[in-house]
Amino acid sequence: MQFLQEVPLAPYTTFQIGGPARWFAEAVCEEDIAAGVAFAEENHMPLFVLGGGSNLLVSDAGFPGLVLHIALRGIDRRGESLTAAAGEDWDGVVAAAVEAGDAGIECLSGIPGTVGGTPVQNVGAYGQEVAQTIVNVRAFDQTSRAFVDLPASACGFSYRQSIFNSGERGRYIVSRVEYRLRPRAAANFAYADLAKYFAARNNGAPTLEEVREAVRSIRAQKGMLIVAGDPDCRSAGSFFKNPVVPTTQLDSLAQELGLERERIPAYPATDGLVKLSAAWLIERAGFAKGYVMGKAGISSRHTLALINRGGATASDVLSLRDEIVKTILARFAIQLEPEPVWLAA
Repeated sequence: MQFLQEVPLAPYTTFQIGGPARWFAEAVCEEDIAAGVAFAEENHMPLFVLGGGSNLLVSDAGFPGLVLHIALRGIDRRGESLTAAAGEDWDGVVAAAVEAGDAGIECLSGIPGTVGGTPVQNVGAYGQEVAQTIVNVRAFDQTSRAFVDLPASACGFSYRQSIFNSGERGRYIVSRVEYRLRPRAAANFAYADLAKYFAARNNGAPTLEEVREAVRSIRAQKGMLIVAGDPDCRSAGSFFKNPVVPTTQLDSLAQELGLERERIPAYPATDGLVKLSAAWLIERAGFAKGYVMGKAGISSRHTLALINRGGATASDVLSLRDEIVKTILARFAIQLEPEPVWLAA
């Protein structure tokens, strides 16, 4: 295992933004993870664990500690169980499951990043989320200095959250994830975008392969599929979480906009709460697709994606973020929360 100095981080992120890591190492096995943690501790420096870099914005100054890049590989399929190492490309894992005829993650096709990030963010899209399939997460526990197996019930999954990015943030380093899929089961295409895509179909329900390709096609149309040379792909995907608010706030929003409540995109949550569309709010606040602020901007195909238009810095993206958040708060009294991880000193 090599420990390198002053390694630029921009090439390791889909934003293609960020300064250098003071130290950088790549973990290709579990022993490397433990060694990386020990190196950071012995040298009294902060540690950051890097996966696919698809949900990350790195400071222009870079990171003053050790960036440990998780590159463990391997996929094992046994019956309904699919176990993948944390460094495996997530879309590749979905492709393998669909090819084998296993349902449960087909709607998560095209999501950039690696397996290790899926339980951290409780990745979800088009009516599915990984919490519905995860059985076990194997991780290095920096408190006990040992690898542990965490069942799904111990992971604290909720909308875009888990113990890994909230209550126990920084404690665990994921090395492997086990998913329980459904062999020979029907594909899920109930989500609105997919239902619309297949609305004209008259030859039965779509197959897993067809749903996967539909999801990838829809994501591509929204600039949410990584395609080389596409400027809309220099982003971290959806930059803001869909806000979850009390139902009473939905009434206030309808009154503020002079709209019938039913015309506002809202989805039932729990305990008297509803989930609003962040993209819809942003557009209503005057930030259209293709909006430009210097070298940063909003994707020409998806309002939620902030992009690097070419040569943008992290400061450029943060300025655009702050302008959007400030405007939404002032106009609708709703606080938008960024989704990407912010890496700085």
